[in-house]
Amino acid sequence: MASNSPRRRELLAGLGIDFEVRVLPDIAEGYPDGLSATQIAEYIAREKADAYRQQMGADELIITADTIVVCGGEVLGKPADAADAHRMLHLLSGRTHQVVTGVCLMTAQRQRCFAVETDVTFKALSDEEISYYIDRYRPFDKAGAYGIQEWIGYIGVTGINGSYFNVMGLPVQRLYSELAQM
Repeated sequence: MASNSPRRRELLAGLGIDFEVRVLPDIAEGYPDGLSATQIAEYIAREKADAYRQQMGADELIITADTIVVCGGEVLGKPADAADAHRMLHLLSGRTHQVVTGVCLMTAQRQRCFAVETDVTFKALSDEEISYYIDRYRPFDKAGAYGIQEWIGYIGVTGINGSYFNVMGLPVQRLYSELAQM
């Protein structure tokens, strides 16, 4: 698993698969203009995997992932700071948005990338709730400035259509299916 995310490591461990974590610093998470949300998530996951290509052993499998949030046509990655997190959560407040996670599985011989999309609906959040969450949980490492498994998910999420684990950052159901096929 090539990820700094403790949530992704926890989810992958839940599948009962032995793995080790490898992380290269400073892998860019940019993408070309004109891509759909699914294409963006897959593109970034693929770019992350390609960064590991030279370090792979012949019998290794690398798993990379990237999650984005899309609301009203705007792609939300990780917030730059508290003000950006406030802006993102205000945008999500009282609306349904999409969480898209791209995953790339790569061996020395092949590469398979896919994306999973989940719809998430938030209640209207008060300024106090948003400030409390940001001050207490500091969600600066999370796409869309929130973790569904944290306080904001408990009090704010009123609906979900799709994989809960995808919203956490790794669509384990689909990942398991893809790994079984490899």
